[in-house]
Amino acid sequence: MDTKTQLNESVKDAMKSGDEIRKRTVRMVLAAVKQAEVDKQVVLEDLAIVALIQKEIKNRREAIEEAIKANRPDLIADNETEIKVLEVFLPQAMPAEELRALVQAAIDETGASAPSDMGKVMKIVMPKIAGRAPNDMISSTVKELLTK
Repeated sequence: MDTKTQLNESVKDAMKSGDEIRKRTVRMVLAAVKQAEVDKQVVLEDLAIVALIQKEIKNRREAIEEAIKANRPDLIADNETEIKVLEVFLPQAMPAEELRALVQAAIDETGASAPSDMGKVMKIVMPKIAGRAPNDMISSTVKELLTK
């Protein structure tokens, strides 16, 4: 079952069970998917939808940081719950060791030796990872291995 279908089914289940947080959260993601489809005038594939979900999770993590600064435990709890709802739709996370191995293989393949070669490495690594690791984690791993 593709991710978009899973999202639609989750909204239906949330409506039946009365789970307002899950219903609201998944509807927000579906709205973002629909908006992206309208903007780009294409039907998004699973990888693009996963990227949108990762972006939504990142937004909520940033909101948690702001809520901590504002001393708002209610907002922190809401955002953490929404993150848990969204993480269900992401593919199985890639272990850090596997990510490092893929990045090292890409560095060897491109002959990259300095942080200025990061773009070459990222171009090779990103399709192989396919949404199984957050982009910031990938780029930090590439930077780390290139600065050794």
